[in-house]
Amino acid sequence: MIASKTASSASAPRSNIEILQAVSRGELSADDASKLLKTASRTAGAVSFKVSEKGAVSVYGLNARFPTTLYGDQWARLLDQADALRKFIADNQGKLSIKE
Repeated sequence: MIASKTASSASAPRSNIEILQAVSRGELSADDASKLLKTASRTAGAVSFKVSEKGAVSVYGLNARFPTTLYGDQWARLLDQADALRKFIADNQGKLSIKE
């Protein structure tokens, strides 16, 4: 959710109010703000969980069409690596894309 490819994620507005304030300060165009507001409204509070027919945990709201589904032990292994994943993302921030 960044206004341009050159902006850092740390400086990108994160809430509707911050987006509107950035527009009023001239930091964002109306088109960029509209895209950010649509993304924010689509993702705000939209994550939910469900047990699948096969007994796995499905997470809805991370991507538009399909849930992300792993078995409980797989989620536990992934969550055990949360700090390593956060560090990996931070270390590779320049290579990563942000889906809008």
